[in-house]
Amino acid sequence: MSGIPIGADGRFAGYASVFNKLDSGGDIVLPGAFAKSLAKRRGRIRLLFQHDPKEPVGTWESMAEDSHGLFVTGRLVPGVPRSDALRRLIENGALDGLSIGFRTVKASRRDGNRLLHEIDLFEVSIVTFPMMEDARIASPLSAGAAIAAATRTIRNR
Repeated sequence: MSGIPIGADGRFAGYASVFNKLDSGGDIVLPGAFAKSLAKRRGRIRLLFQHDPKEPVGTWESMAEDSHGLFVTGRLVPGVPRSDALRRLIENGALDGLSIGFRTVKASRRDGNRLLHEIDLFEVSIVTFPMMEDARIASPLSAGAAIAAATRTIRNR
């Protein structure tokens, strides 16, 4: 497993959730599920480690839905021991998972799985084992392309 370079300022990017994919808990997030929450919470969504409210490690700089999922850009806060450790772990390929913490607002069921139509997002964590296999910190090339796409999405709203 190769590492993912993080910017000198601790910045990184990736998908916190991917649309229309089954996660290991039986949930499928649908496009648009984050829209109301992102508009309502504006900058109050926390960046945690392993969903632990006692472990804030940075700040989310942007979050936007695109056709693939919820793309996020964040920054680990330098000088915070856990943040510094996470940076080294990510750079060395030991950690790359992302996971969302939310409250279900509107859902339905299909084939035994829960379809999430609307969720209230309150945190996104760096995790060891994401429930959504594709929710990962991105490689530098894909992060650059996704940041450009997310920026276009934000500007077009």
